[in-house]
Amino acid sequence: MKVKVIARNPDDYVRETKLDIQRVPRNYDPSLHPFEVSREYTRALNATKLERVFAKPFVASLDGHRDGVNCMAKHAKSLSTLLSGSCDGEVKVWNLSKHECVRTFQAHEGFVRGMVVRYCGASFFTVGDDKTIKQWKMESPGYGEEEEPINTILGKTVYTGLDHHQNDPVFATCGQQVDIWDEQRSSPIRSFTWGVDSFSSVHFNPVETELLASCASDRSIVLYDMRESTPLKKVIMTMRSNTLSWNPMEAYYFTCANEDYNLYTYDMRYLAKPIMVHMDHVSAVLDVDYAPTGKEFVSASFDKTIRIFAKDGGHSREVYHTKRMQHVICIKWSADNKYILSGSDEMNIRLWKANAAEKLGVLAPREREAANYSQKLKEKFQHHPQIRRIARHRHLPKTIYHQTKELRIMKEARRRKERNVRKHSKPGSVPVVSEKEKHVVTVVK
Repeated sequence: MKVKVIARNPDDYVRETKLDIQRVPRNYDPSLHPFEVSREYTRALNATKLERVFAKPFVASLDGHRDGVNCMAKHAKSLSTLLSGSCDGEVKVWNLSKHECVRTFQAHEGFVRGMVVRYCGASFFTVGDDKTIKQWKMESPGYGEEEEPINTILGKTVYTGLDHHQNDPVFATCGQQVDIWDEQRSSPIRSFTWGVDSFSSVHFNPVETELLASCASDRSIVLYDMRESTPLKKVIMTMRSNTLSWNPMEAYYFTCANEDYNLYTYDMRYLAKPIMVHMDHVSAVLDVDYAPTGKEFVSASFDKTIRIFAKDGGHSREVYHTKRMQHVICIKWSADNKYILSGSDEMNIRLWKANAAEKLGVLAPREREAANYSQKLKEKFQHHPQIRRIARHRHLPKTIYHQTKELRIMKEARRRKERNVRKHSKPGSVPVVSEKEKHVVTVVK
């Protein structure tokens, strides 16, 4: 004879202490919860609206420069240290956690054109309009000591850019040519030229550390291998690139900031056309920097805005601007992936949140869970028309709004004209050129 006994284990339903939350039994069978999706949709809609309410990206403004901020450098080891160089030759070292300047000195006559921190973080290099390369100690001089560089190299021409190797005592400069320097020598160990009169920037690849790329004045981007005596190849575009940034996670990819208001992401193995064209700016793009995750990058433009793009996104996910901020000349993404630093014409450095609606400071566990849950909901319903409209909406300054509208009309007119020409021409005589192929003139090897 079989006897069935009701067995209840108190561990399943009794609280251990009075402070615990009551345990509620739940049946997850979807047939019992017919309104689950609609409930989640409402939550996602509310989360999206709240995100726009709490989107306050501006954190702080670091003022103290007496001329426009021309270049910045992140410290290799310290998150809270930032270096900036201005158009009057002054260099400042900032403590970002305290929002204050800890050191100021006159580094060059004229502009500070470039600066970079050595991989160990013990010293940094600057180049300026006075044709010198100077190496400085990272820590401030002692009481009564003069502010003197460790090393000064006097060059023959003005240097316009500078970058340091990831793990060797080697750095690169650009001006009339691209020079590779050993820290122990006063003359370059290798020089690269390719029929170009000047270069605007040079950058080492952070993954394949022997590779570097530079932007030249003849609208080309040139790739080099330090182990070879000649440049590898170059791509010539329709307009000049101001600077570029390598993806820190994917060795072959780099993004360049162009004069034609766009950014272009290239695969260095295949330069015939860019992988992605990133549009949204309404004036020349002056600087670009990747997030340490390699998934996003930030761009600074002459149109007085900062935009954040996904590496594979054609349009920006975020745009930052203030009434006071003028042409943004340099931009950096902090090494902890949380902040963005911008240096602009009106002598200020601004600190922004990389995620505009993120709450700063310590989060309680329940707060973090709620934030993660609402993030997942927003991802799940991101393509619903209403949620998409709210998430994408941004208020723009009137000038930028009207310029964007004007550019859209101009682009549509060009497209319409092209369609009409094709319609009234012999079939195949007017080929369809994709947006990616339009901007590349040729690749030279």
